[in-house]
Amino acid sequence: MSNVCSAEDSFRYLISIFRTRLKMCFQVEPVLDYLIFLPAETKEQILKKATTCGNTSAAELLLGTLEKGEWQPGWTQTFVEALEHSGSPLAARYVRATDLPSPSFETAHDECLHLLNLLQPTLVDKLLINDVLDTCVEKGLLTAEDRNRISAVGNAGNESGVRELLRRIVQKENWFSTFLDVLRQTGNDALCQELTGADGPENIADLENSSHQDGPEANESILSTRDESSAETEAWDMETSSPEASFADASVTTESDTSLAEGSVSCLDESLGHNSNMGSDSGIMGSDSDEGTETQRASPEPELQLRPYQMEVAQPALEGKNIIICLPTGSGKTRVAVYITKDHLDKKQQSSEPGKVIVLVNKVMLAEQLFRKEFNPFLKKWYRIIGLSGDTQLKISFPEVVKSYDVIISTAQILENSLLNLENGEDDGVQLSDFSLIIIDECHHTNKEAVYNNIMRRYLKQKLKNNTRKKQNQPVIPLPQILGLTASPGVGGAKKQAEAEKHILNICANLDASTIKTVKENLGQLKHQIKEPCKKFVIADDTKENPFKEKLLEIMTSIQAYCQMSPMSDFGTQPYEQWAIQMEKKAAKDGNRKDRVCAEHLRKYNEALQINDTIRMIDAYSHLETFYNDEKAKKFAVLEENEDSEDDASSCDDELKGSGKKSLKLDETDEFLMNLFFDNKKMLKKLAENPKYENEKLAKLRNTILEQFAMSEESSRGIIFTKTRQSTYALSQWIMENEKFAEVGVKAHHLIGAGHSSEVKPMTQNEQKEVISKFRTGKINLLIATTVAEEGLDIKECNIVIRYGLVTNEIAMVQARGRARADESTYVLVTSSGSGVTEREIVNDFREKMMYKAINRVQNMKPEEYAHEILKLQVQSILEKKMKVKRSIAKHYNNNPSLITLLCKNCSMLVCSGENIHVIEKMHHVNMTPEFKRLYIVRENKALQKKFADYQTNGEIICKCGQAWGTMMVHKGLDLPCLKIRNFVVNFKNNSSKKQYKKWVELPIRFPDLDCSEHCLYSDED
Repeated sequence: MSNVCSAEDSFRYLISIFRTRLKMCFQVEPVLDYLIFLPAETKEQILKKATTCGNTSAAELLLGTLEKGEWQPGWTQTFVEALEHSGSPLAARYVRATDLPSPSFETAHDECLHLLNLLQPTLVDKLLINDVLDTCVEKGLLTAEDRNRISAVGNAGNESGVRELLRRIVQKENWFSTFLDVLRQTGNDALCQELTGADGPENIADLENSSHQDGPEANESILSTRDESSAETEAWDMETSSPEASFADASVTTESDTSLAEGSVSCLDESLGHNSNMGSDSGIMGSDSDEGTETQRASPEPELQLRPYQMEVAQPALEGKNIIICLPTGSGKTRVAVYITKDHLDKKQQSSEPGKVIVLVNKVMLAEQLFRKEFNPFLKKWYRIIGLSGDTQLKISFPEVVKSYDVIISTAQILENSLLNLENGEDDGVQLSDFSLIIIDECHHTNKEAVYNNIMRRYLKQKLKNNTRKKQNQPVIPLPQILGLTASPGVGGAKKQAEAEKHILNICANLDASTIKTVKENLGQLKHQIKEPCKKFVIADDTKENPFKEKLLEIMTSIQAYCQMSPMSDFGTQPYEQWAIQMEKKAAKDGNRKDRVCAEHLRKYNEALQINDTIRMIDAYSHLETFYNDEKAKKFAVLEENEDSEDDASSCDDELKGSGKKSLKLDETDEFLMNLFFDNKKMLKKLAENPKYENEKLAKLRNTILEQFAMSEESSRGIIFTKTRQSTYALSQWIMENEKFAEVGVKAHHLIGAGHSSEVKPMTQNEQKEVISKFRTGKINLLIATTVAEEGLDIKECNIVIRYGLVTNEIAMVQARGRARADESTYVLVTSSGSGVTEREIVNDFREKMMYKAINRVQNMKPEEYAHEILKLQVQSILEKKMKVKRSIAKHYNNNPSLITLLCKNCSMLVCSGENIHVIEKMHHVNMTPEFKRLYIVRENKALQKKFADYQTNGEIICKCGQAWGTMMVHKGLDLPCLKIRNFVVNFKNNSSKKQYKKWVELPIRFPDLDCSEHCLYSDED
C-alpha cells in the first residue's frame, strides 16, 4: 500500500511541477471521456469551466482536482492513457516520469511558439483552412475530433478556423516540423519560408527528436524552464479566473471560438434557469480594452467585417432607415444585424444620444444562439449584452435589464408582456421609446395576431399619433429604428401575382419598412457563397397490397354503420380528421354520447391510417393499442371506485380476467368499440409485424440514406424533416434498430419541440441543445426533426436534406432547403405517387418565383405610390384590430363566471359552476371545492409526473364515466385539481347555448386568481 501511495504522490508531484506546461498541452473534453473514475458532478464542473473560461482554465481545474483528490487505484495510468488516446502524447510524457522532454526540446518548442505568435497575422490572412485540414489529420498533427471542432469554427469564417488550428497544433508533439511538412505538401511554400526564414530556428526536427534520447536526468533543467509566453499565458488565466471577471469576459480565452462552435453552454446559460447573479453579467467587457498587445495576440478578437453583398443590403439601415433584409439561409443575415447594431450604437455614443438595441426572436433557443454565436463574440468588448427567454430566471426585472444593458436578445413574448404591464398600469413595464433599434428575426411572422405584429401595431399607432402631433407643433414620442430579417417573406397563399405583391406590401407596412432589400449588384458573389442543392423527387408506389390498412378500413366502416355516420371524405385524410373533430364537438354539445365516443374512436383509427402511410405498421398498431389500453385503465380505475359493478362477458373482460383484474360494466357503445378492437387485436398485430407488407416509402427512404452515406461516410451529415413528433421518434427508432444504417456510419437522433404532447415526450431546451451540439461535432450525423429545425436554429451545414412526405408552404420549403449548404448537397423529397405532395412542392417552387417577382415589383414602385400603399395598409391594420377588440369586449361575460356551468363531454353530467374555478399564474384553472372532489377519481399517469417552476403534476383526474378531466397538480404544497377546458362542454345559462373550447383563453370568461388562504376554508382536512 505504501508503494502505491508513494507512486501516486510522485505522480501528483509531477503534475504540480509541470502544471504550467502541462495545461497547455491537451484538450480537456476528450480527456474527460476516458476518466471514468471521476464523479459526474466533477466532470460537469470542469466542462462548465471550459465553456465559460476556456480550455486552459479547465485544464488547470482538472489538474488541481487530480492532484488534491483521492481516487481509485490505477487512476494515474488511466490519466496517462487518456492523454495518449485523446491525441496528447506530449502531455503524457510530462506525467510519465521515464520519458520527460529534454531542455533542448522545450527551448525549441518555446522558440517555435514565439515565432508562431509573431507570424500569426500572416498565417491567418493567407492560409486557407480547407487546404491543410485533411493533411494535418493524415500527418497525425490533429485528431478527428480536432478536425471537427476546427471545421465547426471555420464555418464562421476562414480566419477563425486558422486561429483554432494554430491553437490546437501547438499542443502536439513535434508539431513545428510536421506543420512545415503540411505547408510544403499543400503548396504553401511561401508561408513555410516565412516560418523558416533567417530568424527562425534551425534544425528544428533534430531538436524535437533529440528529446527522445534524453533520460530522466533532464528533469532538473526542465523544472526551471519557463519562457515568457508561458508566464504570459498563466497571467491571462489568472485574470480570467478572478471573481471580478464575468463569464462572458472569460470566453475570450484561447478556447472561446471552440466553445462557441460546439454549441456548449455559454454565459447565457448562467442567466437561463440558474438564478445567476446579474452582478457578474453575461457580456460586460471590463478591462479587455486595456489588454496588452501580447495578450490580444494570444486570444484574437473576431473581426466584424461584411462581404460586399452584405454591405449592399445593410446600407439603408446604416443610414438610419427602417428596412427588411431578405437574404437566403446561410448567407449571414445575423452577421449583418450585428454590424448594424455596432454601427448604430457607435453613432449614438459619438453624438451623446441614448442608444439601446433589442433583438427579438420567436423561439427560445434562438435567443441563446444569437447571443452565443454572433452578438456576444463580436460586441462584448464595447457593449453590455444579455440573452433572455421565457426560461430565464433573473434576480432583476425586465425593465431593470433594459436599463442595465446595451443589447438585449429576447423572445418577443417577454417584450410584449412588459409592454402590456405598463399599459395595465403596472410599474414593471417598458415602452418602445426605451429602445433606439429593434431587430426582428424571422420577420415574415409579423402578420395577423402574431406577437411580432402585436408589438408593431403599438409602433404604428404611436407613429400616426406623432404625425398628428407634428402638425399641431407638439413634441413627439421618439420611436426606434426597425430592422427585419428573413430568408423568405412568402406570398401568403397567393394564387395571382397581384396578391403576392399585396402580401409583400403588407409585411413591409407591418414593419414600417422604407424598402425590402435583396442583393442585386453583388448577386454573383452571393451565388458563389450560397450553394444551391441538387433537388430530387423519390416517388414510392402506393398500389402495393396492404392487408393491415384494409383491416383498419373494415373496422372504421363497422363503427360508421353502428352510429349511422356517412362522411364525404376518404379514410386516412386530413379532411376526414376534421370531420371527426366536428362530429365529436357537435355530439358533445347535443349530449349525444354515442356519436361523440364513436367520432373520437374513428379519429384514432384515422390517425393510425396516417401513421401507417408514413412510418411502420407496428407504429400504427402501437398507437391504437396505447389508446385502448388507456381507455381500459380508465374504466378499471372507475371499477375500483364502484366495487358493486356487475360482471359482463366480453373479449375485453377476458383480457382483464386474464390479468387477475375485475371485469368491467360498460355501456353499449363502450362495449361495442372495446370489443371491436380487442376482437381484432391479434390479427392487427400479426399483420403489422409482417415485413412483406411494409411501407414502400420507408424502403425508398432507406435506399436514399444508405446511398448517400455509403458514398461519403466520413463527411455525410443530413436532416430528415417529417410531419409529426410521433413519426420523428418512430423513424429514429427504425434507423437505430436497422443494422444496415450502422454499417455505413449513420448515427441518428430525433429533434422535436419543447411543447407538451400526449403521444411523445417533449424534449427540454437542454436536451435540444445537447442533440444539436452532438450533431455539430459529428457524434450524431443524421437528425430526424419536425419543423422545429427549419427556421433559424444553428444547424451545421448538411450535404443531404430529406423532406419525408412533408410539404407545407414556400417559406418552409426555402428554410428546409437552406439547411443543405455544403458543397454538392442534395435536397430530396420522398413521397408516394398518389399523395399530392409532389404537386404541392411544384406549386411552392412556383410561389417562390412569384415571391421574388413580387419583391422586385415592390422595390421598383414609385416612392409616393409605395408610401401611399404602406400608410393605407397600416391604418387598415389598426382599424381591424380596434374592431376585433370591440367585438371581443361585446361577447365577454367579464368577471361573471357564475353565468356558465361545465358538463362532462362524455356523460354530460353537471361538473361545476364557473364560480367554483380559480386561476393560478393566469393559466392553470383549478376547482378546490369539496363537492367537486367527490366527482372525480385520481389515476396515476407517469407521463405527467414532470416538475415545473413552482408546481408539479402528479396524476390524472377522470370522471366516473372514464372521461379525463385534467391533472392533479401541487402548488405551494397544496394538491389541486387542474381542469383542461377541452374535456368539458360549456353551458351558458343566459341563452342555454353549449360550446366546446380547446383553450381557456378562447372562453369569454375571466376567472379570479387563486388565494391559497381560501383553500383552507374549503378544505375538510386538518
